[in-house]
Amino acid sequence: MDGEAMHDELDRRSAGVADQVVAWRRHLHRHPELSNREVNTARLVADQLRALDLDEVRTGIAGHGVVGVLRGGVPGERVVALRADMDALPVRDLCGTDFAAEVVDADYPGGPFPVSHACGHDCHTAALLGAATVLAGVRDRLPGTVLLVFQPAEEGPPVTEEGGARAMVAAGAFADPVPTMAFGLHVTPHPKGYVGYRVGNQYGASTLVRIVVTGEQTHGSTPWQGIDPMPAVGAVLTGIGQLYRQVSAFDPVTVSIGHVEDVGRFNIVGQTVTLWGTVRCVEESDMASVQRRLTTLAEHSAAAYGATASVEYLQSVPPVHNSGPWVEAGLPTFRRVVGEERVVETGGTLGYDDVSEFVSRFGGLYVMLGVQDAALDAAGRPVPVPGGRGLVTNHNPRFYADDDTLVTGVRLHAHVAYDHLAGTLVPRGAG
Repeated sequence: MDGEAMHDELDRRSAGVADQVVAWRRHLHRHPELSNREVNTARLVADQLRALDLDEVRTGIAGHGVVGVLRGGVPGERVVALRADMDALPVRDLCGTDFAAEVVDADYPGGPFPVSHACGHDCHTAALLGAATVLAGVRDRLPGTVLLVFQPAEEGPPVTEEGGARAMVAAGAFADPVPTMAFGLHVTPHPKGYVGYRVGNQYGASTLVRIVVTGEQTHGSTPWQGIDPMPAVGAVLTGIGQLYRQVSAFDPVTVSIGHVEDVGRFNIVGQTVTLWGTVRCVEESDMASVQRRLTTLAEHSAAAYGATASVEYLQSVPPVHNSGPWVEAGLPTFRRVVGEERVVETGGTLGYDDVSEFVSRFGGLYVMLGVQDAALDAAGRPVPVPGGRGLVTNHNPRFYADDDTLVTGVRLHAHVAYDHLAGTLVPRGAG
């Protein structure tokens, strides 16, 4: 069977599994699980992979990670790792569908939390299960090996736990066989069926920051008898808004404090206040400078009010980098799957994705798949279409993804896998 016939076969099989993919996605959406707690999600994935009679199904990797190994029936040295993340977010589900989640995790550290797939990982998992089904059906014609990688804790595990992509690498998930390419996709509020790519950093570098400001507790009626950490916290929060002026305006950075913890009550000046936030940089080389300046700001602001501050940086994630040669190699595949006019170059983003741990080690690509009622304006920016559900960003409680786009995700995984194994999706000069 030649390449064109094989592509047609992949498309036919993808269409045949489309309804099942939608069913998987809706089940996963209704039953979301937070990072490092993906027990039932991982069980569903492993059960489905075992039903395909793969060569191996490895479970319990870095928590609840699952890797399926599919060895093709044609000799080949290449190994493609297809990745989907499985975890949900501590966000209320307001997507408005009849399969919206009503889950509350009462035991998660810092909870209780409402839980939802407000980032679309349910779509990623379902689409990769569909691709696994398609590829297993043509295993006798695959010239190499496919690793089906279902990753936990992409959103970041609790700070006292390990997890995510780096932990999967450390656990040996890719030691045998070693991938020659990693591929993944992320659903986004772009026009349905569009593939967005970027040469360079598709996603930024990220780190979690914890700032603990410590004063001296006293009664609210006698603040002079203690040290109030609150004014220092206010100075830190205000000063953060000026950090961007201390790095190049041509390399975007942001520092956002998303959560503040106080210990006390209305009539007590508490001893500590903890700030939790995130630092994002388009260029990883700016991260050390931003961290140094943020630490100085926190420590000196606290000292100005007689308090102290400690700053920790946790769960660092490198940027997702799509190199020019890999993009050049992948564009023909993307254009075949969705049409040339639907493959568009996008700007960078300060979002992060720890798939970067795989792409940076093994080479490969990470792209965006549009799943919302949108069109592109003259500048190439997504805008809502009349009568649609609008544009809703990932992590918003109202984030949505239309089911009719999921089969496109299946086809992307399947075509990328076959093309890489067949030697047509490789960087120029790599053979």
